[in-house]
Formats: sequence, C-alpha cells, structure tokens
Amino acid sequence: MVVTNVGRRLIVAALLVYAGVVHVFAEDDEDYRPGGWQEEEVVFPPVPEEKNLKGFFVSAAIDNRYAVDLASISVGKDGVVRYVLVVDTPGGSRNVTYEGMRCETKEKRLYATGRRDGRWISSRNVDWERIVDTPPRRQHAALFLEYFCPGATLVRDAEEARNALIQGVHPLNRMR
Repeated sequence: MVVTNVGRRLIVAALLVYAGVVHVFAEDDEDYRPGGWQEEEVVFPPVPEEKNLKGFFVSAAIDNRYAVDLASISVGKDGVVRYVLVVDTPGGSRNVTYEGMRCETKEKRLYATGRRDGRWISSRNVDWERIVDTPPRRQHAALFLEYFCPGATLVRDAEEARNALIQGVHPLNRMR
C-alpha cells in the first residue's frame, strides 16, 4: 500500500484529534485542581418553560430525551457554565436539575433538583465530579464536548453556548 504525503498528514491529523479527545478525559491531568480558583455565588434560575427547552443528542443507545433550558445558560467570571438540564424518560418521568460545568478541569456539579411545584432543592453534595464519557452519564460528556467546552475550551459567553445548542454542534466541532 502506498501512502502519499496527503495521506500521511490525514492519518497524523486523525491521531492528534483522537489523542486530544482521549486527553480531555484522562484521569491523571496535572491541571486537575488549579490553585486559587474561587466559585461565584450561585443563584437559582426560574423554573424552565417548555418553549425554552432545546433538545440535544446524547447517544443512540440511550432512550432518555435530554434538553437544556436556553434561558438558564450563563457563563460566570469563575469559568463555570451553568444551565438547567431536563431529562425525560420513556416511562414519562421528568428530572430537572440545575448544574455547572468547568471546562478547565473537566468537571460538573449538581446545584439543585427541581420540584413539580417550581421550587429548587439544593444538592447536599457540593463536590465537583469528573465528567466521564460513558453511559449512563453521557449527557455531560455531550454537553462538554459538543456545546460548552469545544476543544476543552470555555465558550466566550452564554450566547455562544445557546447558539451551539440551537445549531446542534459548536462551530469549532464542525471542522472535524
């Protein structure tokens, strides 16, 4: 088999892209806990309205439907993308959570769970957790990779994140 220079370049580019994705979820990152970071005070958003929900693809192997409340998305000065996630199950259950995502450290955090009466119940767990790209938590990896942290880089603002969800992928990911 003869491989041309163009073919070699494509192979090398594909390997580099793959290595970058693998690195995004590596467990031994040295930058996992950068010093001096301070989280902003969290203010819970209003209850999501159906008209503001934007669905996104997670996996063909998962039957749940996932959506983000576009009105709830914010990008804080602390580098955290905050959003309301809505998960509808095939059985008719709905889970509503207010979450945060840190692109710098590849982590997520649950702030609160929504109740049917419109109240938020604060999470007892205040720890940040690593985002893993495996079912059944693939929704966080999808948000990280495709919308909020393309190339493991924080979106500039909430509008950029909203546009990525509306378009179905962040523009940087279209180039792959």
